[in-house]
Amino acid sequence: MIAVTGSTGHFGRIVIENLLERGIAPDHIVALARNPEKAAGFAARGVQVRQADYEKPETLVAALQGVEKLLFVSGSEAGQRIPQHQNVVDAAKQAGVRLIAYTSIANAGTSGLQLAVEHKATEEMIRQSGIPFVFLRNNWYLENYTGNLASTVEHGVLLGSADEGRLSAATRADLAIAAGAVSAGEGHEGKIYELGGDVAFTMPELAEVISRESGRPVEYRNLPEDAYAQALAGFGLPEAFARILADSDRGIARGDLFTDSGDLSRLLGRPTTTPAEAVGAALRV
Repeated sequence: MIAVTGSTGHFGRIVIENLLERGIAPDHIVALARNPEKAAGFAARGVQVRQADYEKPETLVAALQGVEKLLFVSGSEAGQRIPQHQNVVDAAKQAGVRLIAYTSIANAGTSGLQLAVEHKATEEMIRQSGIPFVFLRNNWYLENYTGNLASTVEHGVLLGSADEGRLSAATRADLAIAAGAVSAGEGHEGKIYELGGDVAFTMPELAEVISRESGRPVEYRNLPEDAYAQALAGFGLPEAFARILADSDRGIARGDLFTDSGDLSRLLGRPTTTPAEAVGAALRV
């Protein structure tokens, strides 16, 4: 059986849909969810739905019984992930899981991003567990930029602190489908995949793409890290999260989110979705 944590989130839902499209029998898929009611749609299609709360180890051990492969989607609560993830790894070991595929962050081994700290720690705890693993080092989602396109186009400004740094962002769907390919496939044990889009870009280049696709001028405005964090907080983001995002932009400037491995397109069996395609699709919604 294949289990997917975070099955009611955007990423997890796409993975389970992809597993079903690949012909995996519904009763061989386990949708793990903090709130199983939110996965009722999967249950209606024959997928096993089990409660699994990263904060409640007793739910995790029960949820992972009989599971051979675990797609471990990292928690969303930055700052709390190390103890939460340790609960998952401990439960997987107790339940006899044979493979963990973990969604990490790009270049986790060398990245200076604050966000990478918990991912590095999780990779290490998985190694220490002795459970065979695959690390899916996901890049930035293109949705981080396309999710707020209307405001960007309206004001004609894309803000950031990334300078001329090049990153290899990919769509959430492409990364989730790659996770489905690894979960359903064989021969991935021990692999570390650096996953990113085929078309890397800088923030000024992204502003040009948005301008071209929208037909309206958009410029990239580079700010000092502190000023960018303040701007994000001014838009309503919690201050701590705003500072993490500003730190991530400085990481982009250093190249922490760049990869030219080609791993993502190989797992997909096709080219990745380009920034222009992602922007165009978002503008048409």
